[in-house]
Amino acid sequence: MATAADYGHNSWELSIQVDQREGDEGMKFKLRVKGDLHIGGLMLKLVEKIKAPQDWSDHAIWWEKKSCWLLKTHWTLDKYGVQADADLRYTPQHKPLCIQLPNMKTVRLPVSFSCVVFKAVAEICKALNIRRSEELSLLKPPDDPKKKKKKDKGTESAFDDILNMDMAGGIYCSLGLYSKTMTPTYDPDSGSPASSTSLWFGENPLMACQPNLPPEELAKLFKPLTLEDKAAINAGWLDSSRSLMEQGIQENDRLLLRFKYHSFFDLNPKYDAVRITQLYEQARWAILLEEIDCTEEEMLMFASLQYHICKLTLSTEPLTNSNEPDIDEVEAALSNLEFTLEGRNPDKILEDITDIPKLEDTLKLFRPKRLTLKPYKEYWFVFRDTTISYYKNKESANKEPIEQLHLRGCEVIPDVNVTEKKFGLKLLLPAADGMNEVYIRYDNETQYAKWKAACILASKGKTMAYSSYRTERLLLNAECFVSPRYAKKYKTKQLTTRILEALHNISQLSLMEAKMRFIQAWQSLPEFGIKYYIVRFRGSKKDELLGISYNKLIRIDMSTGLPVTTWRFSNMKQWNVNWEIKQVTIDFDQSVSIAFSCQSCDCKVVHEYIGGYIFLSTRSKDQNETLREELFHKLTGGQD
Repeated sequence: MATAADYGHNSWELSIQVDQREGDEGMKFKLRVKGDLHIGGLMLKLVEKIKAPQDWSDHAIWWEKKSCWLLKTHWTLDKYGVQADADLRYTPQHKPLCIQLPNMKTVRLPVSFSCVVFKAVAEICKALNIRRSEELSLLKPPDDPKKKKKKDKGTESAFDDILNMDMAGGIYCSLGLYSKTMTPTYDPDSGSPASSTSLWFGENPLMACQPNLPPEELAKLFKPLTLEDKAAINAGWLDSSRSLMEQGIQENDRLLLRFKYHSFFDLNPKYDAVRITQLYEQARWAILLEEIDCTEEEMLMFASLQYHICKLTLSTEPLTNSNEPDIDEVEAALSNLEFTLEGRNPDKILEDITDIPKLEDTLKLFRPKRLTLKPYKEYWFVFRDTTISYYKNKESANKEPIEQLHLRGCEVIPDVNVTEKKFGLKLLLPAADGMNEVYIRYDNETQYAKWKAACILASKGKTMAYSSYRTERLLLNAECFVSPRYAKKYKTKQLTTRILEALHNISQLSLMEAKMRFIQAWQSLPEFGIKYYIVRFRGSKKDELLGISYNKLIRIDMSTGLPVTTWRFSNMKQWNVNWEIKQVTIDFDQSVSIAFSCQSCDCKVVHEYIGGYIFLSTRSKDQNETLREELFHKLTGGQD
């Protein structure tokens, strides 16, 4: 019971709601306090009254009415302005958040709701093994009131799976993704963790590219965007200098993690497998959903790269086999026998020869010789193991073949001209006097794809029983790799042939090289990295668009979409914000000055974009990777 002294003139009753567990509505407690009680003392008093054996170290006090955390534990209630009518909440600072990654997959992990978003994003990126967190931020999903509930359900179906990540002892253990004591390194070609780090990090599902959606699913997601629509989406970036809770974000809310600043520093395949993959995925979706314009030829080039990446992703060997040399068949057989005698169940190293598939087709063959113009000649071909045998006709297949082509160690070169409907392979076969050339012609792209896949495997000494044959002969569903608008414009066969034609230029690229090539091609598009905002320039009576890129500002006529004026950051002398009238003023060289107010968002969003790019331009490879958070806030922070 409270004593008479407790009810002095300076004491009063304070109500605090306590959240003990996730999803718990909490219980209310009342404490008798004085204005000179500091926040640390208040929390101690509260925990003593709760009498629950629990770790309270992550809890802090949240003031709902003022929308602020009371984190300065040495401040008193008087200094914070807390009085008897304040409704406080003692709640965990880390709460679960559903974060949609650039590859459209969602992870659910505990994130700090009390630190500023800049620091929370760094925490998220560290958990996911994404370097250079300053390039990313969190975006609110765009609201679309036009969508019906049924359609919403359909469009989300492809992305329903949520990957749960739990934090324990500093390690996100459900994925094995992050260790405080180790930096992961990756194979620069395949993107797999290097053997020295695979034990720590395992197979990271965030490194794998997602398969392309079926055309009908993609069509549901596709929505042509005007520049005004893009401006509305860009208004959803969270304020980096305020916490999630201060911006109305609640636990289990869904936010989008995206590369906000299109200035990608020090992309290194050795360390950035996840970063490069997620960057590729953001670029891929921007192309497929036409968030950025590209020409027909560029769309086909992007489609061929997607197809190549998709095929390589599906056919990538498991990490444990990636660096192993080919196992000698005799040694493998002895190893199998040893395991069997010991009663253990080995992984099957040798393929069951009774299950090795074969290919049979009527194909055309040509062997180039000097002073001969003989055309291709038709034969009956049988592909078994790593050898192609050909016969005069199908009926002769039970006799001795005319010739056998042993493909182990050969070079397989596409010989295709789609416009002429020519599908062929050039085989360079090892011989005592060098390499023998053989040309094989196929009737169509499906036949070509099957035989090419088998030839590539045979050249590596592997048969069609090898697990990757299915993915090597992945049949091309062309509509999956272009935007719905282009898919409607062409017939499937037309798209297929044109994508295959473009594929020949990039077919030798490794998985990581192909992703990097896609990112570089995306960066070369004229509209790359431009974010649009609706503004009104000083002295103007109409709304206009302001485009912000990594190196310039663009004034755009809203009715035509054409640029009016461009100002480069390199010519900028200073910029400031009048927070009372919400106006941004920027001074450039040669006494050029512009001022505008933001119509589609708070001017803090635009101010942060400009300051963010200035901050990124100060990075240097000589520096270590420690984030200079103070400089970022100095360049981007506002005065509310």
